[in-house]
Amino acid sequence: MLQPKKTKFEKQQKGRIKGNSTRGTKLYFGKYGIKSLDPGWITDRQIESARIAATRFLKRQGKLWINIFPDKPVTKKPQEVRMGKGKGGRDHWVAVIKPGRILIEIDEVDFLLGKEALRLASQKLPVKTKFIFIINNN
Repeated sequence: MLQPKKTKFEKQQKGRIKGNSTRGTKLYFGKYGIKSLDPGWITDRQIESARIAATRFLKRQGKLWINIFPDKPVTKKPQEVRMGKGKGGRDHWVAVIKPGRILIEIDEVDFLLGKEALRLASQKLPVKTKFIFIINNN
């Protein structure tokens, strides 16, 4: 699964997701992509399952870029543990997503193939997404 090699602090506070994304809102690498419409957390397992769904449909055609990385640790206490005694240990990693963020990009495939691959990938994600593409004026 995706996770950082090293972090400055072992645990983070939960935080709040306010506003829209200011970075990563345009297609930079590919012609087609999926853009987030909701705020939320996407876990490392959800990112991996979306990547697998898209690449299996593409059958080694084209290129795929994942523009998000899970760098926020989420802690969890074991079951049936009494209250108090500190924060739990790291359970999994999440990527914090704001509305407008490009999640996945695809290039070097035709329109219908790219749209279907990104539809399959977006079904694995917990946020609403929208398919976007670049119109060539050539």
